[in-house]
Amino acid sequence: MIDHDLLAYLEGFITPKRKQRFLDILEDRTKFITVAVEDVYQMHNMSAVIRSCDIFGIQEAHLIENRYGKRLDKSISMGAQQWVDTKRYNTTTSCIEALKKEGYRIVATTPHENGVLLPDFELNEKTALFFGTERDGLSQEVMDKADSYLTIPMVGFTESLNISVSAAIILHRLTSLMKKSDLNWQLTEKEKLERRLDWTKKSVRSVADVLARFYGRK
Repeated sequence: MIDHDLLAYLEGFITPKRKQRFLDILEDRTKFITVAVEDVYQMHNMSAVIRSCDIFGIQEAHLIENRYGKRLDKSISMGAQQWVDTKRYNTTTSCIEALKKEGYRIVATTPHENGVLLPDFELNEKTALFFGTERDGLSQEVMDKADSYLTIPMVGFTESLNISVSAAIILHRLTSLMKKSDLNWQLTEKEKLERRLDWTKKSVRSVADVLARFYGRK
């Protein structure tokens, strides 16, 4: 349950301009498309993907940290981790199972499989885009369990793109398609309220003290 009194109280500590900014951004936020990143070694690549999620309105990112541990670098993501919900997993299996339970189609992004080219990709159901390591790509488990494969067309000598570049290209294309469609892609009203409360808390200085005063007053 959202505490509307708490939300109204906390919004008194931010400017009307910032409150309106949150409302405007939430209208473009989505969980219809999500991103899963598997065992990326370079911290700046993981962080840059999160930044792209924020830029293109992707509300959730799933981080599989089986081999290298936490790879999120705040200095690269430029605060994007405050606005994008990140879920962490110790194994690829647990991530795939969680996403399938939520009704997502598992899409492996790869330059090497006989996948659907990005301009031909049809976005007609909830989609989880999996991105792999810089050198080895996605694990065999993801490739075996994927519902489909997605490939960015390339015409040069280089066979692959940096993971953060790939994510940005794909998210730009698919979110553009999504917003032109009749798909029910936006956050629910409940989800918007949850994000408003979370973002407002993160915007209030000494929020622990502010919350203590609110609950003490009640």
